[in-house]
Amino acid sequence: MDSESAMGKDACDGPRVLQIADVFCRYANFTLGGGSATVAVLHRELLDKRRWLSTDNFNLCFALARLTPGTNLLAFCASVGWLLRGTVGAIIALLAASIPCAIIVVVATALLSHWQDNHWAQAAIHGAIAAAVAITVKTCWTIAHPYFKGHARLRVVLVAAAAFVLYVWLSTPAIEVLLVAGVVGALLPPART
Repeated sequence: MDSESAMGKDACDGPRVLQIADVFCRYANFTLGGGSATVAVLHRELLDKRRWLSTDNFNLCFALARLTPGTNLLAFCASVGWLLRGTVGAIIALLAASIPCAIIVVVATALLSHWQDNHWAQAAIHGAIAAAVAITVKTCWTIAHPYFKGHARLRVVLVAAAAFVLYVWLSTPAIEVLLVAGVVGALLPPART
């Protein structure tokens, strides 16, 4: 039994493979600002515009990708592809999200190695870094916002603050912070609506 029939999908359900390749090729390769910026753009594209995923499925892919070693963005893309089209979707999303940007990075690295002493190039890099930080903060808000309602606000703030302290000040490895936060989230009573 293949993954698609195991998931109950037939050829008519969900986006076509070429649509998946198009979305991941465009948005995973041509969004500047790193993985967080890409996740924010994919959130808008996959949930708001195309409605291919629910918020819960998007957040599941995001959380699981954060728990994997290596490049979290590629794990995220593969998991979204899996939900959309099974094994074929995962492979297509992964390849579409990685091959073009790998080529771009090789070319950009070659060019920037020639410009590394150029004042204008250095200024541009510093500006891009500042923008990437802002985009990362926006991505955090995009993902946390649906849970930041009513009585759940305090819960979100406390878990986020504890995770920040563990990771930044106590140098706890990210995987341990995520696992502890998952356990705490599971043990805390659900927020009243």
